Amino acid sequence: MNRLLIILAMFLLLPLPAAAATVKVAEIHGAISPASAAYFLRALEDAQRAKAGLLVLKLDTPGGLDSAMREMIQAILASPVPVATWVAPSGARAASAGTYLLYASHLAVMAPGTNLGAATPVAIGIGGEGGRPGADKPEDGKGRAPSAGAMEKKAVHDAAAYIRSLAQLRGRNAEWAERAVREAESLSAEEALKQKVIDFVAADLPELLQKAEGRKVKLAAGEATLSLAGAAVVTVERNWKERLLAAIADPNIALILMMLGIYGLLFEFYTPGFGVSGIVGAICLLLALYALAMLPINATGALLIVLGIALMATEAFVPSFGAFGIGGIVAFVAGALMLIDGDTPGLQISLAFIVPLAAASAVVIGGAGAYALRSRRRPVVAGVEAMVGGQAVALEDIAREGWVQAFGERWHARSAAPLARGERARIAAVDGLTLVVQPEKETQA
Repeated sequence: MNRLLIILAMFLLLPLPAAAATVKVAEIHGAISPASAAYFLRALEDAQRAKAGLLVLKLDTPGGLDSAMREMIQAILASPVPVATWVAPSGARAASAGTYLLYASHLAVMAPGTNLGAATPVAIGIGGEGGRPGADKPEDGKGRAPSAGAMEKKAVHDAAAYIRSLAQLRGRNAEWAERAVREAESLSAEEALKQKVIDFVAADLPELLQKAEGRKVKLAAGEATLSLAGAAVVTVERNWKERLLAAIADPNIALILMMLGIYGLLFEFYTPGFGVSGIVGAICLLLALYALAMLPINATGALLIVLGIALMATEAFVPSFGAFGIGGIVAFVAGALMLIDGDTPGLQISLAFIVPLAAASAVVIGGAGAYALRSRRRPVVAGVEAMVGGQAVALEDIAREGWVQAFGERWHARSAAPLARGERARIAAVDGLTLVVQPEKETQA
């Protein structure tokens, strides 16, 4: 009995096997935008709640917005969960903002046949690529606003210092990182590994986890060793809100929503009815405004688009031998090309998309205007105005005033000439609830 108790006690004192770690996977394909940043932050929070051993960010991006990129990097630097940015699959890239994310991550991994680099910042914002005008530009010592070249140099110096600090934090090649910013250099996966820009190359996720096993990473709370053997891999899917934000954050989709919104409101003004077109138009316009608020918008481009639509609509009401219509198309195309300020990769409107949209806009707005004009010129078929010229029949002998029947109803009437009972007359006018009539004989004479 004593021996059995000793054996039982030994089993109870043995350490329990550690539960297998969990690896969360988030995938971003396309430009880094507020929508993709929101998705990544949620995936990181999910990994923290699950106490995951690693969050893998599978990345394929041409770049994106600096504000969204910095929000993601701040979350990575403060994360208690290690983050591995993996440029995959083969043929993917981590250009511009993607390079910064690689440098900020605890593990930087690339698949064979991928590349990174070209991290020179592009100045964006209302007012053009030289920066914003007026008060937004700090003055120099002589009270003059700096030139576009000076603003560009400041942006490049700031970006170079930022990526150098990330490289020093993670122990990666800081010299090449600075060249990627200042000279827009790029590297393949194999070259990046040789120059110590990344930690290793992995063709697939199992290989990544195998090579990451046992590596030491520096977290905000201190150093940690990755233990990923037998880890369960869970992909964090985008929810409906993130899918919607990602869809409308596409400048082409935002432009379509804006056009649908304006069309809906114009149709509602042209032909007031049940309000369906107005409601749909208002919803589309609000979604477009939300999408444009997330994008670097040029105010001049937006105003040119509105002017172009106004001119195309005016052409339907004010014949100008095409002057308003052509001017509207030109203004619309120019505004659409200028709408997204700067050359941010992945956040540009395609010219092949703008031209057909401008032509379709001209046709739709012109057709709607022509239909509205035809509707206005049609004869009135209801109401008091429709009664003028109609026929009335005297219900009694009328010297000056009496009762007649018109349009199936009994009306009080006034006539300048006498009417006999049953005699027909024409309605000349409607004075309140009294019809002014004339005998048909007199009318025909």
